[in-house]
Amino acid sequence: MSVKKVVVTGGPSTGKTSVIEYLEKQGHFCVHELIRSMTSAEKNEENANTFKTNPIVSVKDPKMFNQMLLDGRIEQFHTQANSGAEVIFYDRGIPDVHAYMNCFGQSYDSEFAQPCYNYRYDHILLMPPWKEIYAVDNERFETYEESVKIFESLEKAYTHFGYTVNLVPKGNVAERAKFILDHIKLD
Repeated sequence: MSVKKVVVTGGPSTGKTSVIEYLEKQGHFCVHELIRSMTSAEKNEENANTFKTNPIVSVKDPKMFNQMLLDGRIEQFHTQANSGAEVIFYDRGIPDVHAYMNCFGQSYDSEFAQPCYNYRYDHILLMPPWKEIYAVDNERFETYEESVKIFESLEKAYTHFGYTVNLVPKGNVAERAKFILDHIKLD
């Protein structure tokens, strides 16, 4: 039996993590976002005032940070091997690294793009920007305008790597989770 791999992604503060947490509470197998813990670790090593925008442009070595993030996402991709789950929900996928690097104008070589072709997901669900719920916190530094640019970069990157991107409509967490569950039952 094949495991469905479902990415829930979007710019900062679009509600994706709340939906992932909701799905997990409903008994679904979910793989959580890596960048929050990585950002906290970097912040502890750095002067917190240096974080004015996304961590990939605020850390000492953005390429190394992105490589660690990419390696972590690849490791997460393989998490399903021992889960026994029929469906796995990922809070962000491997192409997110590529999208963020493009969004913030960082150069990279094929080592960052090739995993997007090698490790494939079954569904990509993208949360659109939502100004009314947008907020910053200790690990989220982007402005709302940057969130919109990130959303556009995510949509472009996933499309570039051959995915059909499905937008998750705005609504409460339960409504959005239901949309996602209904969507993945279609195939």
